Formats: sequence, C-alpha cells, structure tokens
Amino acid sequence: MYACCIRHTISTQLDEIQKLNIAQRALLTPLQVPLSHLRKGIRKRIGEEAERGKRMIITTQKRLEDLQKLLEPYTNVMIVGCGTCSTTVQTGGETQVKEMADKLRGKWFVDTVVVEAPCDERIARKDWRKIQRQGRDKGIDALLCLMCGAGVQTLAEVAEVPCIPGLNTHFLGKVERIGRYYERCRACGDCHLADTAGICPVTRCAKGLMNGPCGGVIDGKCEVGGYVRDCAWFLIWERLKKFGRMDLFRRVRPPRQFGLQGYPRGIDGVPTRRTGAETEAKPAGITEKTVETTEEKPDKGNLGKPEDTKAAKEH
Repeated sequence: MYACCIRHTISTQLDEIQKLNIAQRALLTPLQVPLSHLRKGIRKRIGEEAERGKRMIITTQKRLEDLQKLLEPYTNVMIVGCGTCSTTVQTGGETQVKEMADKLRGKWFVDTVVVEAPCDERIARKDWRKIQRQGRDKGIDALLCLMCGAGVQTLAEVAEVPCIPGLNTHFLGKVERIGRYYERCRACGDCHLADTAGICPVTRCAKGLMNGPCGGVIDGKCEVGGYVRDCAWFLIWERLKKFGRMDLFRRVRPPRQFGLQGYPRGIDGVPTRRTGAETEAKPAGITEKTVETTEEKPDKGNLGKPEDTKAAKEH
C-alpha cells in the first residue's frame, strides 16, 4: 500500500513536468530513489529549463560580400554553427550553416559542423576533439563562425585556427555558469575579431583601444590593475605572429561606431543607416540623429565686442 502511494505521488509530479522528458527514467526505479532526492532533481531540471529559456545572445549575419573578402586569404574553410542562441535566432543553426556552405562552395572547399554551445569551453573542446579524431581538422585554413563574439573567441582558443566571425553580436541576454566569469564580448554591433586573431580589444583591453598597445604595458602585462592581467594587444600580437598575419596588426583601425550601441536596442529589420552608397541594418532605437555628428559653432554672443576688449585691457 505504501509503495502504491509513493508510485502515485511520483506519477503525479512527473505529469506536471512531462515536457522535460524524464518521466520514463524516474519511473524505472521509484522505490530505489528517495522521494526527497527525486523532488530535488525535478526542481533542478525545471530551473535549468527556465534559465535556458531566459538567456539569449542576439546576432545578425554579416553581408556575404564582406565575408568573402575576409575569406580571401584562405582555401579550406570549415563553417561552424551554434546549437543554442544562433539556432534560436536563426543566424547560425544547421539550416543557416547549410545555406552559407552552398553560397561559398565553388570558390572555397567547405566543411560544416554545428557545436552545441561554442561559448562553453568544455563543450567546444569536446566537439573539437571529435573533429580531430575524425581527421576533419586537417588542411583547414580557417573557421567561419556563425555565432556570437564569445563563441568565436572560445573556438579561437580551443582550435588555434584563424576564426572569422560570420555574425555581428548586438546585445546579450543572461548567460551564467557556476564558477568563474569572464567577459569576452561587449556586443558592439561591429565585430573586428577577424583582424585581431579572435581576441576582442573592445572587451579585453582595459582602455578599449582599437589600435594598441599603449605605453602602459610592461612584459605583456597591463598597467590597469597593477600589471596582473595580460595586455590584450600583446595577446593579439602573439597570436597573429603565430598565424603569420602580422600585417593585420599594423593596420590602423578606425574609431568605434558608438552609435551602433544606442539604447534601448532591438532588431526589427526596418531602421537603416547609410554609409556612402551602402545601406546597413542597425538595431532599432537608433535614429539618424544618434548616428550623425554635428559640428559645434562658437557662440559669438560670448566673445564680446572689440571695443569692450580694448577697454578691458586699458583698465
């Protein structure tokens, strides 16, 4: 009778969380698992699903002509998609990876793969080892990453292959993991990781310099914080030197386009910003007044008349 009550209680709880697909596993051993432990596991799964639904990194694809220009130095390209955020917003899931491969084939030798969560170093390493065991990494010149900036930088560290960002990261949702937390992407909306070997100067340089290093670096350490953290531009130089692309380091990069970070931000595909003859989509909420610059004119009323100046000198 007691066992039947326990089974009934467990069955009732499992019906409430049928979407989690754990009913079958829980019912296998209802008497071997303490009821309190089962409830704790159920609550944990519910919490994980709820948190997974809240976090989101919003991205948009770069223009095809821009990507082709970034891929010109390479021959064999592996397109890497993201199984989480980019799949949800439909910028780097399996469908988008396949579409991008069809567009690039002919000029490049293309392979494709979708990593479940490329921003999680543990998962990225596991999937990359699988690729290595299959021998698919041999001959790959570059990775075209259809994911956020954090995922691109994680793959750049794991794979040690030039990583080209295929998306622009615009704004971040809630991303958490137990333990340590490191910022890797500020969602500037204008990704330059192709020029900086997968290391973001906007985020990892304490001064956000687009051309570095500054004069405050000693032995590869940044002066901000007492020479404890690595200088971002020193790391960029070391990685570019490893890739034989020091020419990218010597380029003079233009200032950041702060107008792309107008708040509040959203993407609806309607607002545009014109640069010469080009039209670029920009996050909603950014008006033309935000982007355009105005030249301040001196207030002639505060300059005074010549005779007033002369009288002041005589006085």
